[in-house]
Amino acid sequence: MAVAAGLALAGLGTVPAGAAPQAGATAQTAPAPQAAAGPGKVSTIAPTTANATPPAAPASPTLAMDGAPAMTAAPDVGHPIDGRIGLQPQVTTNGQFAHWMHDSILLPLISVISIFVLLLLVWVVIRYRRAANPVPSKTSHNTFIEVIWTLAPVVILVLIAIPSIGLLQAQFKPAPAGAVTLKAIGNQWYWSYQYPDNGGFEITANMLKEKGDPTLAPGARYRTDADGPRLLAADNRIVLPVGVPIRLITTSQDVIHSWAVPAFWIKLDAVPGRLNETSFTIKQPGLYFGQCSELCGARHAFMPIAVEAVPPAQFAAWVKAKGGTMPGGKAPSDKVIPQPGADGSAAKQAEAKAADAATGPVENTTAAAPTSSQGATANGAVGNAGQ
Repeated sequence: MAVAAGLALAGLGTVPAGAAPQAGATAQTAPAPQAAAGPGKVSTIAPTTANATPPAAPASPTLAMDGAPAMTAAPDVGHPIDGRIGLQPQVTTNGQFAHWMHDSILLPLISVISIFVLLLLVWVVIRYRRAANPVPSKTSHNTFIEVIWTLAPVVILVLIAIPSIGLLQAQFKPAPAGAVTLKAIGNQWYWSYQYPDNGGFEITANMLKEKGDPTLAPGARYRTDADGPRLLAADNRIVLPVGVPIRLITTSQDVIHSWAVPAFWIKLDAVPGRLNETSFTIKQPGLYFGQCSELCGARHAFMPIAVEAVPPAQFAAWVKAKGGTMPGGKAPSDKVIPQPGADGSAAKQAEAKAADAATGPVENTTAAAPTSSQGATANGAVGNAGQ
């Protein structure tokens, strides 16, 4: 019996000769759990869209923001170009009108006036030189000429003022219902951003340093051509939807800054203790750069702005990847935008949460009202009252 039991156990552990190759093939073709996500040292974060480039390794200098599309700058839009004369191509309605006004009205008018004044000076120098005019004229007034040189500038300024006032009014027109609110906060020397209508998440953007910079920390991300031009590339780009009104609010934590993106025709000061507001609508997707345009200290030149303009669906996916939410409907924004340091600001809320975590929540109790013989007034007894 013992021999039979041993043979039976040996038979259970034996694999037929024909089955061995199949088991080996299965072991070779079945993917390991880690291998399914990709090669080693590569992030397993799923891309936001099917066309998005998979995120690179965390140590890679070309690391894209989580959920944001990997976008590179166009060759001639959204950033300064060496040797270009004129304004940057505009991608907002106000910017396109201002560009047209500059090229079609102001520049020709300035050129004509400058050439006219130059010709007058040349004519006076030649006509009234000593050799041609030995006896100078003693004429001191000419009513006709005086009327002309007074009325002509007035008419020119009035004609320029008509489109200028309209453009100025459009630049500060309140954002309509359904606009996306972006709050830009200037700091020395970086920008921080909040999306109040999308859950209030925050982004901090610093300038990317150059490879080989002696101040670059070991293993830190550095600028590449894919990030953008030198001094304009930021480690975190803000993302805005195309075709949707943007409500821009600026303020500052320390000194006066200025949020400026030339392609949007936007330059709005960020003043401590104040909230400035404007609105604009981006008309085409792309990557656009700007920088602080108000002298704010030693590193004023190192406060870049990088904006990715994407379709609304990609913007919604990016907001979700950041942990935010999309508001429903097209109701006007009802979010309170507190100033830095105010009770409702992010810093004050963080301090309150830290205090609650350290001391525990405060229990609200109702104190018993003191008894008084004076009736409902609760004033102390006067004279013989109550005796």
